[in-house]
Amino acid sequence: MNTNDNTPSEQRGFHELALNVYTRQEHNISRKQISDNALKVLYRLNGAGFDAFLVGGGVRDILLGSQPKDFDIATNATPEQIKHLFRNCRLIGRRFRLAHIMFGRDIIEVATFRGHHQEPSKNVSAQSEEGMLLRDNVYGNVDEDAERRDFTINAMYYNIADYSIHDYAGGVEDLEDKLIRLIGDPETRYREDPVRMLRAMRFAAKLDFDIEEDTADPIEELAHLLKDIPAARLYEESLKLLQSGHGLETYHLMREYNLFQQMFPAVAEHFTANYDSHTEQMLDLVLDSTDLRIEEGKRVNPAFMFAAILWYPMNKLADKLVAEQGMAHYDAVMEASNIILDQQVKSIAIPRRHTATIREVWQLQLRLPRRNGKRAVRLMELNKFRAGYDFLEMRGEIEGGETKELAKWWERYQTAGRNMRQAMANDVAAPSKSGHRRRKTYRNKKSKQSE
Repeated sequence: MNTNDNTPSEQRGFHELALNVYTRQEHNISRKQISDNALKVLYRLNGAGFDAFLVGGGVRDILLGSQPKDFDIATNATPEQIKHLFRNCRLIGRRFRLAHIMFGRDIIEVATFRGHHQEPSKNVSAQSEEGMLLRDNVYGNVDEDAERRDFTINAMYYNIADYSIHDYAGGVEDLEDKLIRLIGDPETRYREDPVRMLRAMRFAAKLDFDIEEDTADPIEELAHLLKDIPAARLYEESLKLLQSGHGLETYHLMREYNLFQQMFPAVAEHFTANYDSHTEQMLDLVLDSTDLRIEEGKRVNPAFMFAAILWYPMNKLADKLVAEQGMAHYDAVMEASNIILDQQVKSIAIPRRHTATIREVWQLQLRLPRRNGKRAVRLMELNKFRAGYDFLEMRGEIEGGETKELAKWWERYQTAGRNMRQAMANDVAAPSKSGHRRRKTYRNKKSKQSE
């Protein structure tokens, strides 16, 4: 194939890609399956004399018989030329400049063909010592762009000029064989962008494909490279991985390849050989519940998912603070919450609005048992009551005993009439003043012992 890069393809980590062209009669993609807005962009680029291809997941999903979530476009027009063509265009990105064509809430992403970052004459890229791409504004032609794509099933281009499919890396064959295969040398490609390891997991789970042997082999050894990825980027990736409808299967794949452990180090400390700790049970429960909600078209809240994932590690730390420092349980939970969330945001930059919700859900677990008198009514008026109750219900499934009974009490209370609610609240024993004094005295003694 033709490239302008003087570096041999083997040294770049690529093998020579063989182009297969499938004519309109040889594939099942119809323009009826492509969004009107995507077609508008394709036709305007083509009409202005530029190459215009539908690429990536849009082509892959239509060939698999499913409706694409996004329609991405690749072209030889530069971002500035694209912006000149479309008044509704916004340029974004530092690592690689992209054009977003805005049609109300619908956004069509247009990328200029990428070239090879090793080409000295196009010195607008940068790599770290580990080989990770830091900047990547290197433009090329469609052949080079195909080599730069990650997986074979994402290197298929639907040409609006003649409705043909250009398959550069055997993607059609891998679709038929249900294989996730990386283009080029896997170790080199993972070092360029370690997030490709996460994408392999996501596609394998989403499509129910196997990861090709050579593609899978280096992942566990290179998993630590995820620690070099900005925490903000890993937050976005975590949502794609765990809240895309296949979170449970994705988590198990990630764990098998030592990737989940890099993103959630505090959680990984509680992993067991039998997958039976409370932490692991909660992971299975919350991710399965999330998958079901997405399947039913219901909204999901990232804060609730993170609250569930981190709850038992936080509680274990709180117990440790009580035992070693003599802290009161409530104070220990508050301190442990700070520590666990501070640790987690170093790996995954959970936004403050979500960490605030996480704290509220956790604090409600301490308040929900105290429901005598008018407390139950006041708790139900709280904005995050429903999230707190749903989480209590999940804990009841795992812990049983008093936690499960408490969840059942709240279930009955929410559906009961006014008189029944009053009776239920009256039946709950209020903490005695003497008991409160005893606990306070005990804490003071523990505090003195720890000094």
